[in-house]
Amino acid sequence: MPTIAVIGASADRSKFGNKCVRAYASRGYEVFPVHPKEASVEGLPAFKSILDIPAAALDRVSLYLPPAIGVKVLDDIAKKRVGELWLNPGADAPEVVARARELGLNAIAACAIVAIGLSPSEFPDK
Repeated sequence: MPTIAVIGASADRSKFGNKCVRAYASRGYEVFPVHPKEASVEGLPAFKSILDIPAAALDRVSLYLPPAIGVKVLDDIAKKRVGELWLNPGADAPEVVARARELGLNAIAACAIVAIGLSPSEFPDK
């Protein structure tokens, strides 16, 4: 089963970090929501940091954080074996992309939900 960590996952169903959790779960991924304060997202246990995820490697990481915060978590992401880092719209500032590449991460600036053939609009806010 492919794996994805959603950093910036949210219990708020109107947020893209929540829609991503639902989208990837619907495609058969093992989803690891990451949020410093949530206990769970969509019934899945949430992790405070990507470093708390028990999987040794992740196929994908999807980032939904403002650039000032996102750039700070890149070092932790680089400590995991990650196939692809998806920098979603709003998280894909030039400084985040540049730092991700400096760390040797396979950074892709695009919508992770669209990448699996779905639209965020398919996941209602309610």
